[in-house]
Amino acid sequence: MISVEHVKVSYGGPNVVDDVSFDIPAGRITGLIGPNGAGKTTMFNAIAGHVALAGGRILLEGKEITGLQPHERATRGLARTFQIPHEFSQLTVIENFMAAAATPIGENVFNVIFRRGRFAAEEEATYRAARDMVSFLEIDQVKDEKAGNLSGGQKKLLELGRALMRKPKIILLDEIGAGINRTLLAKISDKILLLNKEQGLTFCLIEHDLDYVSKLCDEVIVMAQGTLLMEGTVDAVRQDARVIEAYFGGGKYEARP
Repeated sequence: MISVEHVKVSYGGPNVVDDVSFDIPAGRITGLIGPNGAGKTTMFNAIAGHVALAGGRILLEGKEITGLQPHERATRGLARTFQIPHEFSQLTVIENFMAAAATPIGENVFNVIFRRGRFAAEEEATYRAARDMVSFLEIDQVKDEKAGNLSGGQKKLLELGRALMRKPKIILLDEIGAGINRTLLAKISDKILLLNKEQGLTFCLIEHDLDYVSKLCDEVIVMAQGTLLMEGTVDAVRQDARVIEAYFGGGKYEARP
């Protein structure tokens, strides 16, 4: 689904991501892990188009997207969530889902003015899709609540739903479980597994909890100090001396050639 080829990212100094290459296979759930400062979120930002590359390229389904803006990547099927949710705080949950939906008719002012029938039909379809998303995520009790009033866990569910409203091919999940209770975390996990199994939706997630990763992920990509450390199964990662040192030994490791 995604190919990262020799990607470098710099904010004016040394590379924050330095010559990293890996693939995210289609139809799978892949974990992206590493200690704090490893460059994981920067890598997500690079894939989603939120930061410019200092080198390398990124492909989506074999087609280069390196020069595309975030919204252009979104139209090609790439979605992401953020560690800190980016909801429209003054809109309700339903309205947040409707705002996130892909609505080609309503996005054109000409259509809104001169094709009111088609616009109204699309708006009704979007509202039905938003209601379906509320039901899928099991948050009916807050569907008319302003998003800014939601709990942290509810905002994470809202973030996931907003990403799903554009019918993506892949979703990048940035610490979707951070700061939420185990009950909501289990619910989010169940939804991710269901979407992957029944719809073949591809996920790549950043997460620190290896137990959580082991329940969701087929394979894991490990970064440390802006470089690729290793790739493999969760069991292989747990037993790798370089990963143990990176997590528990101050971040030192022997770089892979």
